[in-house]
This record gives sequence, structure tokens and C-alpha cells, in this order.
Amino acid sequence: MKKSVKIIIAVVACVLVIGGVIGGYVGYELTYHPSKWLAEGDDAIADIPFEEAVENLPLLANTWQEALPQTEIYNLIQNHFDAPLPEGKTEKKAIVIGYDGCRVDNFRLIETSKRSAIKTLVDMGGQAVFSYAGGVMYPEENIQATSTAPGWCSMLIGRWANEIGVTNNGQPKPVEPKTLLLSLVEEGKAEKSAFYVSWDGHFSKKDATYINEKHYARDNGVNTVFRRALFDPGTKFNIISDLKKTDCSDFIFSTLEFTDHEGHSTGFTPANIKYVSAFRNAEDAAMDIIEAVTARKTYDTEDWLILITTDHGGYGGGHGGPTFEERMTFIVSNKPIL
Repeated sequence: MKKSVKIIIAVVACVLVIGGVIGGYVGYELTYHPSKWLAEGDDAIADIPFEEAVENLPLLANTWQEALPQTEIYNLIQNHFDAPLPEGKTEKKAIVIGYDGCRVDNFRLIETSKRSAIKTLVDMGGQAVFSYAGGVMYPEENIQATSTAPGWCSMLIGRWANEIGVTNNGQPKPVEPKTLLLSLVEEGKAEKSAFYVSWDGHFSKKDATYINEKHYARDNGVNTVFRRALFDPGTKFNIISDLKKTDCSDFIFSTLEFTDHEGHSTGFTPANIKYVSAFRNAEDAAMDIIEAVTARKTYDTEDWLILITTDHGGYGGGHGGPTFEERMTFIVSNKPIL
């Protein structure tokens, strides 16, 4: 093949790839902003002090002063798989739906929601509770960055960053201590697990948090899927595709970037209509996922734990620091927590 032809093919390929990425992003923006799930009054949410907001939030079964550490997610999942099967159930299943960068005062929006996954889980007999990031309860001086990697990692391992060694993004964790994605499968509590995300910092870069676990699973035949989509609609598609399988993954961990993406772009606050729209979209996507769970032909014989949570909040256009807004989080379950 002539050199000129190879150059033309390479250029065309690059154009197609770049065009696809740009087209996908434009499509994402056009589809999700503004959101069809916005409710009346969403463009006029009062910008009240966070301290006041968290004292008057609906659905939460505890107070922020009684908040649980976000590491409790690990215990809830472990206890679920360790508990005996209820009568009539033959198999354990669990899924975590993460709303990355979702402030807990977004609960102010739930009472006017047209479609709320959080309220649905509570109505299924579950609970919503305050939790916290940062390693210690606010207002004590936090010991952990309120960032993505240490947040999700603390939930998947049940320990804080100072024990795990992942104190911020861009730090590959050693295989040990293993996350639930590996340990549940290797201990025989789950036949297979899956990790579905949109952010490349989880396992799609050389310095990604779980890149070593991804390679370990591949090299040792651990039945764990690591799959990333470019945008949240693709992540939702990957999760639902898994759930439609007769032998779907027994443990699914997933993160949606709606709220984090918009918080960084325009501000982490329910007084920001675009951040509100992002929360509404996360709730809609999670509802689609929950409906895919309950639509399973074998749902009645499966013992499902369904959790919604967040890794951190946000302040201004960022997070990682020690503020109340960044450190206060939440856990929602289809089963009692307290």
C-alpha cells in the first residue's frame, strides 16, 4: 500500500474517532440539558445555608449528627451475602448505583420529583440515611480527601484511605486489600461481579484506581467485568444489558457522573438549575435500572439488595476539601439500614 494511501486512511480514521466523540458529547448535552424530568419550581430553588437545608430534608431516617461512615456500604453488602436466604429465595444479588458528586441537600427535590429512584427504594421497605465522607465525622478535621477515588474505594473495601493507600485520584491501589468486586467472587459468595462506569479514572488509564485489580482479574480468571462507556447513557445501557441476562452478575457496582459533571461545570448547589437537572437525570437513569431489576423473570426468587449512594458532595465548582457540603453524603437501600 502506498504511503499516501496509508496517511489518508489514518487521517480519515482520526476524523471519524474525533467526530464520534464530539457527536456523542453534543448528543449527550442536547439530550440531557434541559431535562424532561425537571419539575415546576426547579428554576427557583432557594439558595439557603447548607446547615439549614440538612436539618429539614425528607425521607432520611437519621439526623446528620448520627450520620454513618460511607464505609458502611461495605458492611451492608457483606452482611447481605452472608445472611441466610429468606424463604422462597434461591440466590443473592446486589447492585450499587452511585451518583458521583451528589450533594445530600438534593433531597430537597424529591418531594416534587416526577420519577425518583431514591423514593422508590424507601417505598419498597427500605431506608435513606445520612452518611459521611472524609474519614471522620464533621466537624472534626477530616483525614481523607472528599474525592472520587478514596470515596468509592472506602465503600468497596470498608476502610478509610489512610489504611488503603488511595488518598486521591490517579493512585493505582495495590491488589490487596481487595475490593468486593474480587473478594465476593473469590470467596464463592458470588459467581460473577461487574463494575460499570463512565469516568476513565476508575480502570481505563495507566494511573487508574482499579487498574491493578482489572489486570489481576484477567490474569487469574476471576469472573469480574470492568466496562466503561463514554457517557452515562452508555453506562446505564451496560448495566441494563447485564440485568437482562438470565445469569446476570451477582454483584454490580456502578457510578453515574451526571451530578459530578455538572457540579464541576456550573456549580454544586440545588440553586443551580443545571445541577438540579443532572440530579433529576441520575434519578431517571436509576429508575430504569431498578425497573430492569424488578422486571427479571427470576426476580421473585432472588434476594436483591439495591443501594444508591454518593462518594462526596461539592462546594462551589469543586470538591476534595473539608467543608460540610463536601463531606455530608447519603445511603439509600431497598432494605432497612438502621
